[in-house]
Amino acid sequence: MAKKTRIKAKLKKGVVTVKALANHENLSYQEAERVKKEANFITYVVAKVNDKIVYEVSTSQFLSKNPYMKFSFNADALGIKVGDELVFTWVDLKGNTRKDSKKIK
Repeated sequence: MAKKTRIKAKLKKGVVTVKALANHENLSYQEAERVKKEANFITYVVAKVNDKIVYEVSTSQFLSKNPYMKFSFNADALGIKVGDELVFTWVDLKGNTRKDSKKIK
């Protein structure tokens, strides 16, 4: 089981800035072949607040081990405020899903 994704989400001047560190080995096909393991890497990431998608990305095998992601979005346009919960979810090549959440400060 993967470790918890570390998340920081701060609201400042109407913009929420999110920093997330996903704990995942992210073995590309070449790396997996070299270490004689099965390839597995994060393929999809989505972040939601109040069931509204604020960040969504499809990724490839070229993410680093334990990828760090930083993004921001306009909180005022979406009606998001301090105390709302950001839900950060990723899915890997094997279909494993990890979902973590953090309240916006």
